[in-house]
Amino acid sequence: MTSTIEANDISHDIRKKLFLLSCIALTVTAMTFSIRAGMMTTLGGEFTMTGRQLGIAAAMFGFGFPIATVFGGLIYNRVGPRTIMIIAFLGHLAGLGLWIASGSFLAFAISTFFIGLANGSVEAACNPMIAELYPEQKTTILNRFHVWFPGGLAIGALAAFAIQALLGSGGMQTWKIEVAIMLVPTLIYGWMVFTTRFPDVTSDNSKQTDTKANFLAMLSPLFIIMCLIMTVTAATELGTNQWVGGLLEASGASPLIVLALVSIIMAFGRYFAGPLVHAFNTTGVLLFSAIVSALGIFLLSISTGGMIYLAAIVFAIGITYFWPTMIGFIAEYKSDTGALGMSVLGGAGMVGFSIWAPVIGGWIDSETAKAEAAGVVGDAVQLAAGQATLGKILFFPIALTLAFGLLFVLRNRLGLKAEH
Repeated sequence: MTSTIEANDISHDIRKKLFLLSCIALTVTAMTFSIRAGMMTTLGGEFTMTGRQLGIAAAMFGFGFPIATVFGGLIYNRVGPRTIMIIAFLGHLAGLGLWIASGSFLAFAISTFFIGLANGSVEAACNPMIAELYPEQKTTILNRFHVWFPGGLAIGALAAFAIQALLGSGGMQTWKIEVAIMLVPTLIYGWMVFTTRFPDVTSDNSKQTDTKANFLAMLSPLFIIMCLIMTVTAATELGTNQWVGGLLEASGASPLIVLALVSIIMAFGRYFAGPLVHAFNTTGVLLFSAIVSALGIFLLSISTGGMIYLAAIVFAIGITYFWPTMIGFIAEYKSDTGALGMSVLGGAGMVGFSIWAPVIGGWIDSETAKAEAAGVVGDAVQLAAGQATLGKILFFPIALTLAFGLLFVLRNRLGLKAEH
């Protein structure tokens, strides 16, 4: 049996299997993020890393992801989604295996780079494949697919919480088991990749020309500006999520429970995003997200104890729609950029995260030193540094509020009418 089949000939059952495969792969992508976020403090102590070094290691993920999305977007029409998913599977195996075996900052950073490559490959393969499998329901099915990023974040956070409850938090044995648990869904989707027939996109010669046209369309000022904005939306969402648990742990909140709470709200919000988008349009939703994100980060920067969970809810509502709505903006207003445009925009987001992660880590080091110099001791040092750092991160959503506010006001003058 061949590994590919014409898209028009794919049965309903195979479509469902391919969609399930995609969701499991995206779940692994999200779990790598949430489980790493929950153990950043532990890894810092295990490998004797500063906050800046932790940020650099996290940034390696941000560099691997855009390399894979851009490369995958360029070769998708020539090799098809199956080949790119094989790359993703091998990348996850290599990254997770090296992570478990790592004993130093360098090995951890390299493992994070491989995982970034794998995660970017999942996005590059699955987004256009799902759009082709469900041509009459692109937006609906893609939204359901992207539910599994926050869904995977929650699964990873809760799995890590359960392991820590059984074995105790911290320690090499605990974090290695947390990483190893991700091999289970990785092996499941890997088996599905090798046993499922994928749509054959390579037989359509017209798509080779489309790739060139997509690239030329990306040279428009609107697309370039949105890529720049995407770097800041990603820093607001991913940068804060990566650090907020550890930053607020000293205040009495559970880092993994905060992350799980945020993720569950995001998954629920994305699943039912349709009515909100129809009511406020794409630019309105982005402006709403920026305002609420700013409020959420401000509340996180001043809250302690149980109030942190309320602040986390506000923050979660704010960041819920950033990533999919930015992708949707390009799909709606710059549809001529095609799958390559969506991949490049996602890559720009991860580049933004990779740039700002070490900066945020440096802020933590600086604020920790300031607190200690001021005579603060114990857990109060971590709390003071965390809240001060969140106060600096607040700059991101404030800048986004101004940018999206201007875009919303000028949307008619800019000719932002949906392309069909």
